[in-house]
Amino acid sequence: MRRVNVWKMLFVVFVSLVLMAGCSSKESGTDEKESSGSSSSSNEEELVIAVNENFISMDPHNTGDTNSNSVQTAMLEGLLGSDKEGQIIPQLAEEYSVSDNALEYSFKLRQGVTFHDGEPFNAEAVKTSFERIMKDESLRLNSRGFNLITSIDVIDDYQIKVTLKEPYAGMLTRFVSAKILSPKLINDSSGDIGKTPVGTGPFKFVEWVQGDHLTVERFDDYWNKADRVKKITYKPVPENGSRVAMLKTGEAHVIYPAPVQNLKELESNSDVEIHKIPSTIARYVSINTMKEPYDDVRIRQAINYAVNKEAFISVVNSGYGLPLDSIIPSKTQFYSKQETYDHNIEKAKELMKEAGFEDGFNAEIWGNTNSDTLKGMQFIQQQLKEIGITVEIKSMEEGTLSDEIYGAQTPEEAKVQMWYVSWSAYPSDTTNATKPLFSSSSFPPDGANTAYYKNDDVDKWITEVNQTADPDKQAEIYSNIQSAIYKDAPWIFLGVDEILAGSRSNVEGVFISPTGGINVTDANLK
Repeated sequence: MRRVNVWKMLFVVFVSLVLMAGCSSKESGTDEKESSGSSSSSNEEELVIAVNENFISMDPHNTGDTNSNSVQTAMLEGLLGSDKEGQIIPQLAEEYSVSDNALEYSFKLRQGVTFHDGEPFNAEAVKTSFERIMKDESLRLNSRGFNLITSIDVIDDYQIKVTLKEPYAGMLTRFVSAKILSPKLINDSSGDIGKTPVGTGPFKFVEWVQGDHLTVERFDDYWNKADRVKKITYKPVPENGSRVAMLKTGEAHVIYPAPVQNLKELESNSDVEIHKIPSTIARYVSINTMKEPYDDVRIRQAINYAVNKEAFISVVNSGYGLPLDSIIPSKTQFYSKQETYDHNIEKAKELMKEAGFEDGFNAEIWGNTNSDTLKGMQFIQQQLKEIGITVEIKSMEEGTLSDEIYGAQTPEEAKVQMWYVSWSAYPSDTTNATKPLFSSSSFPPDGANTAYYKNDDVDKWITEVNQTADPDKQAEIYSNIQSAIYKDAPWIFLGVDEILAGSRSNVEGVFISPTGGINVTDANLK
């Protein structure tokens, strides 16, 4: 699932659940265990994880989808990380501090850490990764705080200071998502970072066979010793029934997501456990507000009134989830509930008539090829038929869809009309839940504003809110942002997911975050 699905970024603080009660009590990036990292307590040496979509890139500085990011976190680490309670913790940095004016971020780095290629981890390695992001505007992290950096000062081998030109509310999150790559890899012009990443994580890259699998193996020199499985293979399996069959037979040890329509049969299997995780995943359909007839707010509002959100959750999500009653989920900081577009066909028809489309029109909706997406698009198709909108469904493989969405260099070149998609981020990083999606500076290919939404007041507020450290002022501005955008209806506001995952009963040390990320730092088979 995308966190867009093309952008998949993250919030500073998120709540996560362990996949099973027997998970290791050790938290990633905290207390070390003295046991050797070179042995596994299980006779089984390979953990197989089946996910619903293909991976797009292993470049952590240019990733927009959750599945790619999940695999990366097995191999790559940032200066900061997140624990199982969702709190920001030191990771490759042992300590960090922020100046009173929120412009200087100082880090004391962990010593004795090596990259998978044998290169030493130090302040120069951090500087090399950060400068890569700063200097390359094509990288998605560039516009997320790193374009505000004015200097990176190496104090000594294990101390570094980053200075911004202006305050940025989401910068701590960026130090979580900006994984540190081997400087040797970055400086090797013949290397392909997106296909062969090299980091400091508990597992190292082995191979990636596009469309079939990606494999990592245990890095025995990892700085935080623990008993871990020898190998992890990630397999993209878009078809729900196939993932379920793999879990039941043991061909897969973890599947994500677990299809809601298969929950009863999975729960009746004594070798399988189902896990329900509170989510920050907003599910919606972006509407191209610059393309006729969607450039008329009455049409967009009519579409929202025509789609029954409660029925969407019941039919598409089998009852798991809540209506999306703002532009961000309720777990997000500064959330403000809005007056929802309750199902009202007569109101929808009235707005269609006012806009000059009493007889409806033809439309397209795009989405990826996984089963749940197709089911959701079919639901939208059926709902909009009630007000005369005939919807053609176009399913595309994830990479092709990404190219189609983000290949347009100008709004006028964009062919997309409606896109069935989702977005998730850390609960405390409201910046990442708003600016990439609704700022006019975030039109593709520079951002995830695939609705091509532009509102001068919203643009001004987004700038203002990221330049103040006053939480009361932030709350006021974010309330204005949510109210204005919800009324403008650049999306069909569908729902907020409850995440469902499945695992074999012998899996331990794996957990799913509310953003849909899979953490395998201490993965093992008992």
